[in-house]
Amino acid sequence: MLKPYEAKLQSVKDEISKIGVEVIDSLELSLRALEDKKIDDLKNVEITEKKLLVRSNEIDNIIVTTLALYSPEAKDLRQLVSYLKITNELVRTGSNTKDFSKMFKKSYSDDLNTSMILEYAIPLLKSALLSLKTSISILDETNAKHIEEKYHRVMVEESKTDDLYLMIEKNILKLISKNLDLSKEYFDILSALRRLEKIADRAVSIANLLHFAQVGGDMVQS
Repeated sequence: MLKPYEAKLQSVKDEISKIGVEVIDSLELSLRALEDKKIDDLKNVEITEKKLLVRSNEIDNIIVTTLALYSPEAKDLRQLVSYLKITNELVRTGSNTKDFSKMFKKSYSDDLNTSMILEYAIPLLKSALLSLKTSISILDETNAKHIEEKYHRVMVEESKTDDLYLMIEKNILKLISKNLDLSKEYFDILSALRRLEKIADRAVSIANLLHFAQVGGDMVQS
């Protein structure tokens, strides 16, 4: 049987993991919608910032109570402080996921160059998804070498999202210059895809915090 403190810590990790899985599931649903060219299915992404915020606050309350009751030190303190920050990152990630699905569905139409958009949007979404999956997987990782490897894998995927976004931005700006009537729709698509890039940024922050929680030392710079 786990000791009271260990039980609290495990409860916090479990609840953080549940939120992470929920966001990941929403991103996977979005990816299927794009791959199957069933953009209307994006309406099924039900995750909301409001609901995530309520759950995040519940986790934060457990963390604060645990800090007050047990006054943890060293690694235990690092973990709890990191988890306190991670909940906020996950709320922002969930918000970006919902914004992407809502904005992309609203802006996408056959009037646009849909083949070009999907050519970049799908790998962009895949990289954002993989970066988040990998960062969340560090939560239960105890091997320092594996933590380092996963952290750098997150960094690689985040770099890919930056490159992919820059490429699609360049191509969309060319399309706008040739068809100003669709400029708003194209800009809205870009804004939606920007949310995917932000998800990868949040994944790096989560991986950074988990790296610090488990390994210690200075915070890894993203």
